[in-house]
Amino acid sequence: MNKAKSIIVCSLFLLLSTILLTIGFFTEETYSYPTSIYQVYLDGNKIGLINSKDDLYSLINKEQVEIKNEYKVDQVYPPKGFQIVKKNTYDENLTSIEDIYNIIKEDKAFTVKGYTITIKSSEEGVEPLYIYVLDEAVFKKALENIVTTFIGEERYEQYKTNTQSEIVDVGYIIEKMYFKESITIKESYISSEEKIYTDVNELTKRLLFNENTSVKEYTVVQGDTIEKIANDNELNVNELLLVNDDIESEDTLLAIGQKINVSLINPMLKLVYEELVVSDVKEYYQTEYRDDPTQYIGYKKVQTAGEDGIKRVTLRLQFINGDQSSEVGFNNNVPDKIIKPVVNEVIVRGTKQNPIPGSQVIIINNNSNWSWPTDSTFYTSSSFGWRTLNGIREYHDGLDIPRPAGAPIYSALDGVVINAGWGGYAGSAAGYNVVVQHENGYTTVYAHCSKIYVKNGQSVKRGQTIAAVGQTGRAFGNHLHFGVFVGVPYSNGKGINPLQFYK
Repeated sequence: MNKAKSIIVCSLFLLLSTILLTIGFFTEETYSYPTSIYQVYLDGNKIGLINSKDDLYSLINKEQVEIKNEYKVDQVYPPKGFQIVKKNTYDENLTSIEDIYNIIKEDKAFTVKGYTITIKSSEEGVEPLYIYVLDEAVFKKALENIVTTFIGEERYEQYKTNTQSEIVDVGYIIEKMYFKESITIKESYISSEEKIYTDVNELTKRLLFNENTSVKEYTVVQGDTIEKIANDNELNVNELLLVNDDIESEDTLLAIGQKINVSLINPMLKLVYEELVVSDVKEYYQTEYRDDPTQYIGYKKVQTAGEDGIKRVTLRLQFINGDQSSEVGFNNNVPDKIIKPVVNEVIVRGTKQNPIPGSQVIIINNNSNWSWPTDSTFYTSSSFGWRTLNGIREYHDGLDIPRPAGAPIYSALDGVVINAGWGGYAGSAAGYNVVVQHENGYTTVYAHCSKIYVKNGQSVKRGQTIAAVGQTGRAFGNHLHFGVFVGVPYSNGKGINPLQFYK
């Protein structure tokens, strides 16, 4: 019995020893734990394994002193396309932090944290523009500088704070303001190879002139005027005034030796603002003739002196970068108010034939007052002189006067129609147009008409309706292109600024 117990105890001891040895074997060999390390990628390609991502970031920031000093930042980051992924592996074939850093440095530029501004045009087919800044406040201040360039600091402040003066009799207020482009600001890591703006003035210049060029200056000499300097440098007066804050108007006196900025503004952005305008404008008097058969031909007498009237006109006008848009919404719900009624001139003229044989009668047109070629308003959307239209720099030889489609067009003076139809002297770009030749040597052009009411060879009177406003030919929005020439237009004639006759 004791012998049997001994055998059982020995058997149990051997079995327990076998179990313990087996557990020990598997614990030592089969159940060892994997190590946590980091796989580094650059543009999707594996470049090594490291055991500390913090050590890599620290080394990058320590070595890239030049970038830190240039942009005055405390931290430099890995390049775009860099990725680091934590993983557990039994593979202990690690790459040194220094080797990984050198691989990155040789392949791509490091980054700094900032903001990417994306500017998308409203026009189809135009690629987005990208602006990079460290501080979004720099971009926002540059935008404000763009606004004040076109409307002035005082008006912008009043618009922002809703303190614009209420219109009592006449005046204007900005009702709406926005940029035509889509602008987004996103925090991002920016490559140190990009142009990163830290200075507000530098970014303002970039946005205004659309390229990093030096300012073009002109030195005033004897006989210079604002208009002459602008024309000689292929600018219009408004463009010259925009880039010279110290010049208030085209009548400002210039000093010999004075430096004038003659750089052409070509903004990256289109600032749109809409104004409610209430203004008193002239209504030019018309001339009526009354025949007197008792007086000889050539006799003229003013029976009633003409007096211009004044109408109070309410309009809503749209401006893009300071220039009035042809696509303007007219406020037709507010009727014009007569402030001073117009008094038409009445002239009595003789119709009796002179009985003296061989006598010559010289009829002198003494009607020297020019009539405005449209009703109601003196506003122009594009002035005489140099301009940029759809990205093309050109010389504009007239005034663009925005009016609704079908609005009447009047002859500015008495004269004879020498073209009434498509093209002609003015070319196909003028669409349907009327050209009137006057006795004083001037010729007037009325372009982009929707309808024409006169024909070639017909005599017309000052203020007579000759056509209707349209947008035929090369035109954007309904408007009248009104030109004045000495001689025949686009032949031997020379275009002059029509506004000189209305001052």
